[in-house]
Amino acid sequence: MSDVKDLVQVAGIIDAEEAKLLAEEGVDWFGFPLRLPSGKDDISEAAATEIIAGLTAPQEGVLISYMVDADEISAFTTQLGVKAVQLHGDVTPEELRKLKDIRPDLYVLKSLVVKEDNAEELLQFVDEVAEFVDMFITDTFNPATGAKGATGLTHDWNVSAELVRRSPKPLMMAGGLSPENVADAIRFVKPAAVDAHSLLEGDDRRKDRAKVAKFVAESRKAFAEIASA
Repeated sequence: MSDVKDLVQVAGIIDAEEAKLLAEEGVDWFGFPLRLPSGKDDISEAAATEIIAGLTAPQEGVLISYMVDADEISAFTTQLGVKAVQLHGDVTPEELRKLKDIRPDLYVLKSLVVKEDNAEELLQFVDEVAEFVDMFITDTFNPATGAKGATGLTHDWNVSAELVRRSPKPLMMAGGLSPENVADAIRFVKPAAVDAHSLLEGDDRRKDRAKVAKFVAESRKAFAEIASA
């Protein structure tokens, strides 16, 4: 997982049927938000573990977590059998360093939650922790709810683009990405990866095959364009 680029992740997998659909449509990484602060996980840990065990390379399962303690994060990723973890909590630089020390095999993504006026703060954080992170992921803050991800909201793409330029590590872009806007987002920001969740769902809250297929196709097309530019 060292050379990660042109990657499509879909988060919020709810069952094996949905994972199968995503695999058939060419999704690379499957995100499992678990032990959420709300206590309302979309899938049980046992079901997630079973799905993750059934994935075949290059497809990978990713734990999406709000944990902040390196030992707890390490133990949970081992339990699930994932090779990557996406950290959305306020993990300190010290805990990120510790996680890298105890689990050099674990691919660590750290969220950068974009608010209206925190671009400089995010840039400084990238400088501070890039050594202990394998990839950053931008997401959108919802001031109405306080949510730091899975908001369905876009943010100022100029901030993500500046973070891509600043970061020595690759960046995954998330936050309000859809089949309709993902190609424009990739062309503008030039991320190494993209992530979608709620805007790929139908009215039944399940991933919609047509939306997933279009999201993957539009992402692949735009990644190819920026690679050849």
